[in-house]
Amino acid sequence: MLKKEFRKKDVRRMRNLITGNANASSETQIGYNKKRTEYKEGDVWTENKRTWTIKNGIKQTISKLDAIKKEVFLPLCCPECNRIMKKRLDKPNYKIHKKCFDCVIDMEGKLRNQGKYDDYIKDLQNKNKIDILNETEQYLLDVVNSSNSGYVSEHGEVERWVGGIDKEKMTTEIKKNAQIGRDKLKKEIND
Repeated sequence: MLKKEFRKKDVRRMRNLITGNANASSETQIGYNKKRTEYKEGDVWTENKRTWTIKNGIKQTISKLDAIKKEVFLPLCCPECNRIMKKRLDKPNYKIHKKCFDCVIDMEGKLRNQGKYDDYIKDLQNKNKIDILNETEQYLLDVVNSSNSGYVSEHGEVERWVGGIDKEKMTTEIKKNAQIGRDKLKKEIND
């Protein structure tokens, strides 16, 4: 004899288990159903202030740094010849040319045969000069705009210096001289 009576919910649950409908509901539920949107490969959407996509069947977030990651990280295979990039000179050549060392050698050989190699070298040198000028300008602007409220001496004492430089004047001078340098380089490139 049973001391406890079965409820209707329990009977329905047992009936569902016996008939093989283990996932069927044993009671009626009322409530909020979230609207579900199905996404497919390559879709991009925003949800909870995040941007999402599906790549290779996996839901992934898209961050602000994805573009930088593509620039910084070395791929496993060369995008041009699909060979594995494991040589010592593949990494520095990929940073400059976005291809492996062997592809760069082939490209430079073709440029030599066509007589365009000297122009190619000059173009690389000019790009390097412009990058150095930009980095120097940024460094000088950072130095000028850094705080000089106090310095720690070699004895560990904080010294407060009075005076200083006119930051706005120095900033305009640095930017003006950097632009003069850029103009000279552009003139040199065009000649």
